[in-house]
Amino acid sequence: MHKSNFKNIFFLICFVIISAFSLSGCTGGGYNAQPWQNNPDDIKPAQDNPGDLRVPGVESQALGEPLSAQDTNGATPIVRVGILLPLSGQHAGLGQSMLQAAHMALMDMGHGNFELMPRDTAGTSEGARKAAREALNDGAQLILGPVFSDSVRAVRPIAQSADVNVIAFSTDWHLANRNTYLIGFLPFDQVERVIRFASMQGLSRIGVISPEDSYGNGVVSAFQAITENYPASSVRVERFSTKSSSLGPVMARFTDYQQRKSTDNAYGMPFDAVLMPVGGALARQVGSFLNHYDMPPSAVRRLGTGLMDDPSLAKDKSLDGMWFAAPDPQARKKFEQHYKSLYYTEPERIASLAYDATALAAVLARSGIKQKGYPAFDAASITNPNGFYGVDGIFRFRSDGIVQRGLAMLEFRNGKIVVIDRAPKSFQNNQF
Repeated sequence: MHKSNFKNIFFLICFVIISAFSLSGCTGGGYNAQPWQNNPDDIKPAQDNPGDLRVPGVESQALGEPLSAQDTNGATPIVRVGILLPLSGQHAGLGQSMLQAAHMALMDMGHGNFELMPRDTAGTSEGARKAAREALNDGAQLILGPVFSDSVRAVRPIAQSADVNVIAFSTDWHLANRNTYLIGFLPFDQVERVIRFASMQGLSRIGVISPEDSYGNGVVSAFQAITENYPASSVRVERFSTKSSSLGPVMARFTDYQQRKSTDNAYGMPFDAVLMPVGGALARQVGSFLNHYDMPPSAVRRLGTGLMDDPSLAKDKSLDGMWFAAPDPQARKKFEQHYKSLYYTEPERIASLAYDATALAAVLARSGIKQKGYPAFDAASITNPNGFYGVDGIFRFRSDGIVQRGLAMLEFRNGKIVVIDRAPKSFQNNQF
């Protein structure tokens, strides 16, 4: 085998291993092949600041007063919330980290009448069905989780038949509906944020090099919808199979290398920027090929999604100046410090989702009981257009169950990730 082909195959294998959790990990059997469809009517305008779910004393006073409202019989109602996590099996470490974050949220935001009921899915669809039935039989009024798409798919009809809403940690947006809300990190807001920012900086010609999978489908369809509203235009969209042994021919075609070479670069650069929704070893490979085909970072800006939120990638010279949208790292750092002070270990990256979901459940329970005598776990309360302020910044749910986030703009600069445009603190006045 040719040395370069062997190297390409090695990079692809590394990418599959690295990406297995960050992409397919939260989707179980991989991404659905359908592209993303946006519907602006799925969310109403914000009228106020978001409700604060953050750690008390860290940035502002949290809504953590004890629950004291009473029901019609004079007793304080018990609120029961199930949380479905892989507490055994190959993903037990992840499940335990998320459960610890959920318990941390209860210490920060909860009350004595709030019962969090952990149930083990074992990371399987059958385990998730059993866990959901157990939680509902034990009186769960809301379900948090599961993590993986196959598990969410198994739980969804069970929860719907019981008329109980679900806030799941999956990233498979095709599972979202008016009963199942996805709090996971989805690429759509990331694409809109980075394209809007790039347009404001005068980058008007953007090429897209994307894998042929559902994540890539979602990014490409979001990009095409978004560029209709901004000066940026799509010059070319090139797709590639992650099963291919070499990206070389694809990248040569994408960069118009032969045309530029034959005219001594009089042909000019085909793009101002390249959107590359990849991460891990594959991001390094795409960046290296852009350099190889005479499109260095100094000439063509690299744009990415949250897959670029990786400090090790910031050190790669082929990705210098990368712009991408992600939660503000400083806000997360405070959460990690708080977590570590309690558990003496670092949390898993998506443990913050369990914190925010549990804190949200506690806040909705408290506000609902105060106003109506029962927890506000209904769709109208969950989809409050003002949203919520959590560990990873502001977020809210559209009526179709898709999460919308306010994100910061970040850049790879001198081997580090730096914030170049702060995340918004409100959904009012289209600040997001």
